[in-house]
Amino acid sequence: MPKAVVIEKYCKSCSLCVDICPKKIMAISDRTNEKGYFVATCIDQDKCIGCALCATVCPDVAIDVYK
Repeated sequence: MPKAVVIEKYCKSCSLCVDICPKKIMAISDRTNEKGYFVATCIDQDKCIGCALCATVCPDVAIDVYK
């Protein structure tokens, strides 16, 4: 099954992944990274289709999609 994994130390909470996800399963969490940014997270891995749009749009290369 596909899986979207956010590399939290690189995430800057820009929300581009949240906006582009066709399944609307990316969200900004209430956790912060060491830089103080609220990090993105995949809230329902079972619904991930592995399209990798989130990883493609991420300006900080903070998302890996495994298929």
